[in-house]
Amino acid sequence: MTGFVMGDHFMEDTPMGEGCSQTLIKLTKDKRIISCAACVNPPSQMPAVWDITSIVRKDKVRFLSSLPGFSITPACEDSHQEKEWGQFLDFLQKHNRVAISNFGLFELYILPPLEGSKYDLATVRFKGKASKTSPAGAGVADSDQISPPTSQSQAAKASSQLGNSVETVKSFQRNYVTAHPSYLKTLGQAHSSWIFGAVAELVDNARDAKATKLEIAINKFYSKIACKEIPMLSLIDDGHGMSHTDIQRMVSFGHGQTEVDDPNHIGMYGIGFKTGTMRLGKDALVLTQTTNSRSIAFLSQSLNEGKDNLEIPIVSYRRVGQSMEVDTDVQNKDAAKLYLKIIKRYSPFDKYLIGEKVGIFGADGTGTQIYIWNLDEWGSDYSLKWEAGFTGGSSFHRGGIFIRSRRTRCRPGQMSLSVPLDYCLKSYLEVIFLDPRMKIYVQGALVRSRPLAKSLSKTTVENGTILGKPVQLTLGRSQLEWEQANSGIFLYWHGRLIEAYKRVGSMIHNGDCGRGIIGVADVTKIMDDENGCVWVHSNKQGFQDCEAYVELEQWLGEKANEYIDKYVDKIQLRKGNASVKPDHEWVQCDKCRKWRMLSADFDSKTLPSQWFCYMKPFNGLCDTPEESITSGTITISTKRHGYNTKDPRNGFREREAFKSEGISSNYASDSEEDDEKVSVKRQMRSSLPRLCKKN
Repeated sequence: MTGFVMGDHFMEDTPMGEGCSQTLIKLTKDKRIISCAACVNPPSQMPAVWDITSIVRKDKVRFLSSLPGFSITPACEDSHQEKEWGQFLDFLQKHNRVAISNFGLFELYILPPLEGSKYDLATVRFKGKASKTSPAGAGVADSDQISPPTSQSQAAKASSQLGNSVETVKSFQRNYVTAHPSYLKTLGQAHSSWIFGAVAELVDNARDAKATKLEIAINKFYSKIACKEIPMLSLIDDGHGMSHTDIQRMVSFGHGQTEVDDPNHIGMYGIGFKTGTMRLGKDALVLTQTTNSRSIAFLSQSLNEGKDNLEIPIVSYRRVGQSMEVDTDVQNKDAAKLYLKIIKRYSPFDKYLIGEKVGIFGADGTGTQIYIWNLDEWGSDYSLKWEAGFTGGSSFHRGGIFIRSRRTRCRPGQMSLSVPLDYCLKSYLEVIFLDPRMKIYVQGALVRSRPLAKSLSKTTVENGTILGKPVQLTLGRSQLEWEQANSGIFLYWHGRLIEAYKRVGSMIHNGDCGRGIIGVADVTKIMDDENGCVWVHSNKQGFQDCEAYVELEQWLGEKANEYIDKYVDKIQLRKGNASVKPDHEWVQCDKCRKWRMLSADFDSKTLPSQWFCYMKPFNGLCDTPEESITSGTITISTKRHGYNTKDPRNGFREREAFKSEGISSNYASDSEEDDEKVSVKRQMRSSLPRLCKKN
């Protein structure tokens, strides 16, 4: 069991009554709080935390009656501690055991009250550690018993030295952090703006574990707590698994990623699992297996509700022959049984379900399974929506996982509402890795990875240097993105997608500029400096505002503009002193969404923000068919928000414009002094009439 408690600082005696004093302490076992207690008339100042290091049979410490002692009474802070205190003393009493706590050269022995007595008082005996040679007449039965003081004078000396020893050690004690259970909710806020960012954290962990296969699914499980079936998100990979130390590091706090000699290793901050799981749901169970070990960890808000300190049960096993046994090097069997009991009580997992999931690994298999339930909610439903699909059907009928709101993320210059990557998990996972190697399944359907750099047409590769570090950009056209009216740069870090559809250069100010043009760049060398700083947000969904990022944006904009000038349709114009105007002005109706042609001398900027067909200067009806663009007309304005890219009649004509080499149109100069011809590249876009709904 792991958690955070305050370090062994010391507390002053507090008056308890006439002739009595008390010292408040905290009793723990394996860093898990049992209860707070008050020491009645202790010999001197006592450590604030007593951690029980072992529990032995009472007949192995027969010398206890010869040791000095005092009493402790419960000072419970809540009902949970009252329960733990009673169970602790009940265990000692029923099994005739003594709890031992070590402090430097001294040992404290906690004895339960006599049978039949109330659990409101316990006895504590203390002594200094003597040599292992048993003194004559001490009543030692065997060699593993604890040796008592050689005399009453030695016991008295131990009594007087206990306080002095504590004072000596006091300056060397370190102060540790307490983690309140509410911190789990705070961690989940790291991905509050986009829940797929939380899924990506767990996908990253599978990739770092060298998994070749990852299965992501949402299925129903029966919850004995809710007394009904509830959805549970599962992520199962076949990576190398985690040892007890690895999983303890993963579920604990404040552990950075160890040095890994792998340029594609993503994990670095040591918080991805916790922020990811706590964003997706309130409770998570991890089952992991290596070639010689198996561990179960339980990170739960439900378990820690109402507690003052975070409790994270971990049960670990080691391989002995062909079977797995409790790893007594990290915990005793009694502790393992207790932790399993907690897991079964607060989760849908009983011994049969755990056994079923262990069977997924096979006899000698390795990997990690993560199960998350009490999923995040969106209003009266869940934030995630899932479809099971049909087994054996076409990819069209396969299931998937979606964000229920289906909202498109905001990006500067973006006008399209068709961005499946933002709300469809399969679409996101198609491009999440620059060089995809791991097979990923969502609801049983294989995700068809789409390495962007290899799926472009008219591809160019641009090399440059930013702050003395090399960078490479691949630019090209994507038919799929053109049909969805998307464009922009995909930025990867350590082969993992950080930013998608980042518009740069002229793409920012013109929503339709560069339509279908996609760029791909891995900026690892730029965002990781030689001093160990990483200019990537901890949620891996963006870059920090730094000099390197500003220089990168400028360079990307220049290269994108050069590509547009070189490959987008070319139109020959004649430059003159007068400003070049198109043949016609265009405006779009906010009701029928049709484009209306106005005279060339009309200033469309004078129109209201919301314009309809019946208004001046068109003065018509929405039923009137939309006019088409004649050959030689240049459209400079962009399509307004809400343009329907799914209309098949638009798609046919626009694809023809996308493939065309361009047309030429000559404009006469109004000035006789400047008759020079220059080439100005512009893209011509045309569209056929579209239907609109009648009132």
